[in-house]
Order: sequence, then C-alpha cells, then structure tokens
Amino acid sequence: MPSAPPLSVDLSGIRLDPQRGLAHQLYQALRERILDGRLPGSTRLPASRDLAGLLGVSRNTVMRAFDQLYAEGYVEGRVGAGTFVAGLGATAAPLPIAQAGSAQTHALQLLQQHHLNPPLSGPPRAFRVGVPAFDLFPFETWARLTARFWRKPSLARLGYGDPAGDLRLRELIAAYLRNSRGLHCDPAQVVVTSGAQQAISLCAQLLVSPGAQVAVENPGYRAAGHALAVAGAQLRGVAVDSDGLDTAELARIAGCKLVYVTPSHQYPTGVTLSLARRLELLEWAQRNDGLIIEDDYDGEYRYSGTPLAPLAALDRQGRVLYVGTFCKIAFPALRLGYLVLPPALAEAFARRRALDMRHSEIGTQAVMAEFIAAGHFQRHIRRMRAAARARRDALLAGWPSAIEGCAPLPPVHAGLHLCVRVDSLARERELIATAARVGVEMSALSHYWLPDSATPEDERAGLVLGFAAVPEAAIEQALEALRRAWRL
Repeated sequence: MPSAPPLSVDLSGIRLDPQRGLAHQLYQALRERILDGRLPGSTRLPASRDLAGLLGVSRNTVMRAFDQLYAEGYVEGRVGAGTFVAGLGATAAPLPIAQAGSAQTHALQLLQQHHLNPPLSGPPRAFRVGVPAFDLFPFETWARLTARFWRKPSLARLGYGDPAGDLRLRELIAAYLRNSRGLHCDPAQVVVTSGAQQAISLCAQLLVSPGAQVAVENPGYRAAGHALAVAGAQLRGVAVDSDGLDTAELARIAGCKLVYVTPSHQYPTGVTLSLARRLELLEWAQRNDGLIIEDDYDGEYRYSGTPLAPLAALDRQGRVLYVGTFCKIAFPALRLGYLVLPPALAEAFARRRALDMRHSEIGTQAVMAEFIAAGHFQRHIRRMRAAARARRDALLAGWPSAIEGCAPLPPVHAGLHLCVRVDSLARERELIATAARVGVEMSALSHYWLPDSATPEDERAGLVLGFAAVPEAAIEQALEALRRAWRL
C-alpha cells in the first residue's frame, strides 16, 4: 500500500480566493489535478490538518472539500491509512454491480430472517427491555439549560460544526470516561453520534467489506448484527456462556478480523465477560490484526462495586472501538451517543459521518455539555443507579417462585434487564402471549439468536425482562397480574 509522507504531494500551487467559497475552490483544484494526472491513482493526500496549515485555511474547509471528492468517487478513505486518490491502483475498488446486488440481497434476506422488532412506542410498561427510569429525568433543569443556550447562542456555533461533535462535549466525555471508567482517551478520539446504533452503523460502514467474516455474540444484540450484515458482513455467531463470549470458539473462525461484543453486561443474557476472557479477546485481536467493537450500552448500572473497566481501558494496541450512549442514563429519544476510537481511525470516522448528516444538532450537544459540567449528570447517574437497583429488587422479591417450565431468576449484579431460561420454545411463547393479554411486556430470548444457530430451538427459549422502566408499585401490579394470568 502506498505510504508516502503526508506532504510529499506538491500542492503548493493551489491558490484560494478568500472572497469566494474556499471549500468549493479547493475541491475544484484537487479534482482538476486528479483528472489531468498530476495526482495519479493511489496517491496519498495530506491529512486535513496538514493541508489546512499549508493553504492557510480551516480544517473544516479541507474536510468539506474532501467530503465532496469522496462522495463523487475521486478519493477513498482507507481505515488507519488516510485519504487516497481513487484509480486503477486503488485497493478498495467498488463492487461489481452483480456482486453489489448479491450483497444487498443477502442483507435483505438477513433482515427478513432475523427477528428485528421495532422498539415499542408509548409510555413504558413492565417489563419493557432497554428502557431506563426516564420518569426520573430532571426535565426542569434540562429546560433551564436549553433556554439559556438558545436565548443568546454564540454565532460561531450556528454554522456548520465539527462532524466529530462539539469540542467541549467531547472534552467532557473524555474526562468522564477517565474518572468513572478508567478509560484514558484524548477528546480527538471521541466522535459524537446519534445514539449507540449510529455508532455501530459507522463501524459497519468503515470496517466491513462485502463477504468479510464478522463475529457476533449468539444470542446477541440483533440490531448490531443487522447493521454489520447490511454492510456486507457474513455473520458468525459465537456462543456465550457464564464467562461471556467463548474466545476459544472465536479463535476457530478462519479469516475473522472483527468482533462485536457487550462485555460489561451481555445483551441479552446479562453475563459479564470475565477478566481472563477479556485478556484473551485482546490477545486474539493483536494476533489476528483484528478489531473489537465494544458496546458499553448500560455500563453505568453496577449494583455491587464500581463499574468494571471496559475493554478499551485494557487495550494498549489500538484494537478497541468503544461505543457509549447517554440514552440509557437520560432517555432514548435524546439520540446522543459517542464513539471512542483508536487515534488512527478518528478522522476517517468523522469524515464518514459528515457525509451522512454533517454533525449532530448543536443545541443538544451544548446542553449536555453544560449538564455534565455543572455536575447534574453525575448526580443523575447516582439517582438512576439507585432507582434501577430498587426496581430490580422489587422484581426479584415478587417474581413467582414456581412457574412451570421456567428456571428461577438469576442473581443480577448489573444492567437494566435480566434473562431467565424456559425449557421449551412452546412454553416461552405461551408465557409471553398470556402476559401480553394482561398488559405485561416480555421479550423472547429465542428472538436474539442468529437464524442458522446450531443450538436446538428449545435451548434458545427464555424470557428477557427489563426492570427499570417503571416504579416499584407498577412492577408489583404487573407481577400480581401475571400470577392471575398464569394461575399461580
């Protein structure tokens, strides 16, 4: 792969008129040099910071020009390597039409085969999965901070912003992760996203090539698998046991260089990836030149001891992409999350996000930054953790002890949901259908498995119960309704 020093390309002849659109002028100048051969295929372009310094313009100007060239196919981004002129010497040529169609067909088939149910709407009920106690959110404080920001916003913040996100928010995210999770990172490694799902989708778009073997937990978070499949991945399910992802099984997947995991609180089984497995997973990534997408969707909720250090905090080789979200602490509609990336990947991810939606809405970012800086965020985390613990206790104390075909509830040390095994698929369906008739929501564990799993169907059965969505009184009412419906 070409690896010329960033400024070995002579672009000193480019002259930009400050009275006209700088980004468009730079785009035209670079496109002209590509078309006439002065910038041949596979030429590495300078990094945006270096080119901005050379031309005396802002980095945003350079990135907007690069984005336009990228969108029109004149240049391509290579993860960890930089921006290259597209051409015959490029290594990431577009898919032939037949192959592209085949990959899209495969992705659509996966979407049809997998049980990807849309998130339930309306007020939360027991025992909805994935919903925190957003009835406790300090909306008055949030409204006051929002009004303060929009009363007289800085004009500098009303134009196009950094696609990586508001700098102050990224600085505060980095400080929060350092203090609460032991994850040391630079704000330049943080990319703000519209929730964790967009972060996962960005990983899929930039890290997956059609036909690539990508490992996912099985059972696991199906929306992540769908994002990877749509990008062309061949999903390989890896078993989950009491210690988390089976790293020995992962090691047997030939050619796999990417794995998606939820180590702090596996989704949906609720187990925690053991320290030994964490070290084995990092060793796997180093040995195979692989990458790990770590989704820490509810890592703040730990009921004994402090939250576990994430994989990213143990990573010394730049192998882990850490996905975080504010939606499990605030409320899902906020749509605010973030990625912490190895330094070599941060610019490529920001540029790719700029093509999708330019950047996140500035008001939400600015208000969240102030919410964190003023201490409201940490206070709210403590309140949410205490509420989730109390609601967990209400479920554990009131759950019927003798449900035919249903195992006892497991101990719950983390997260916002639990998983209880059921002895057959038929019994799983019967329990869920009966609960639904009395207004109680449950998720089927069988829906979290890949469709081609070797595990027998009855061994996939179970109930996934969220316990944080409603107060203790509502949990007790739901449990009483279940006792009557199940005739216990």
